[in-house]
Amino acid sequence: MAEAFAAVQPMLDEYADIEQQLQDPAVHADAGRSKTLGRRFAELGRVVAAHRAWVAATDDLEAAQEMAEVDPEFAEEVPALEQAVADATENLRQILIPRDPDDARDVILEIKGGAGGDESALFAGDMLKMYLKYAESRGWSAQVLDSSETELGGYKDVSVAIKAKGNPEPEDGVWHALKYEGGVHRVQRVPSTETQGRIHTSTVGVLVSPEVEEVTEIDIDQNDLRIDVFRSSGPGGQSVNTTDSAVRITHVPTGIVVSCQNEKSQLQNKESAMRILRARLLQAQREAADAEAAEMRHSQVKSMDRSERIRTYNFPENRVADHRTGYKAYNLDHVMGGDLQPVIQSAIDADEAARLEAHAD
Repeated sequence: MAEAFAAVQPMLDEYADIEQQLQDPAVHADAGRSKTLGRRFAELGRVVAAHRAWVAATDDLEAAQEMAEVDPEFAEEVPALEQAVADATENLRQILIPRDPDDARDVILEIKGGAGGDESALFAGDMLKMYLKYAESRGWSAQVLDSSETELGGYKDVSVAIKAKGNPEPEDGVWHALKYEGGVHRVQRVPSTETQGRIHTSTVGVLVSPEVEEVTEIDIDQNDLRIDVFRSSGPGGQSVNTTDSAVRITHVPTGIVVSCQNEKSQLQNKESAMRILRARLLQAQREAADAEAAEMRHSQVKSMDRSERIRTYNFPENRVADHRTGYKAYNLDHVMGGDLQPVIQSAIDADEAARLEAHAD
């Protein structure tokens, strides 16, 4: 088994190296580098702790076995120590299963109205509230980067940056949880505009991208950008600003278009748009690399096409159902109030099971 864990040593060496770097005041003077190193240090810390536990359990068992040869009383301790080694071995094996390197990252979450017109936009607003309440329950902060509201109070689209505090463990990271939210969400309910009480079905699209922490992570050639400025508009298209402060950035090579108009300053809108663009480009690069290598880095549940409807929110039955994992519950009112963890956990569990099975093969 020791040979099977040979891959741990490079991680132990990297952990020690980062520990040394984090003692350098110059590292902490660079916020981006400090956060990147801190995140990696936290990731490796789990491996180091599990490895130390495995080594300690193995040493205890070997010592008891040696002592049992000269003192039979020590033989009574061997079965329990063998079980401790088995448990430590399994724990270390699971920790060493290839995981998403972005799990500890923050995210940019975009919600876009889909089929259903005004009702879709209204549900997009409800989903925004749901995610904001969920983020609050996790101790995360949320900042609306841009939004386009409708006259009825819904959203044609809205972009939110969601951040964790400090350097969270990968399993506590924002991306670790919210990456499963990307896809088409379907709502079934009686719209407020419906006069005859008929149930309508509408859809809302969600796009989740890991936030780029350092500008150097994504190399963007300024010559590849087309930047347009225009006047901000509110519900119904009316102008809400007297200057051309809104910004639209087109990344010509990929065709990705990002618009921001929430801020009164053109510079601030441009900075917000660039944050979203970098996040989308990072996501696109990750997905392209996955496809080229013919192996999905992302969750098995997340590997479905984004056009696939991943979840249904049925208001008349107070039911929420995730079509990827089979999760179903009749507490939709709680889910819309931010109690989203059980739904997300079903995706996490399915993902972990798939990774564990693949690793065993």
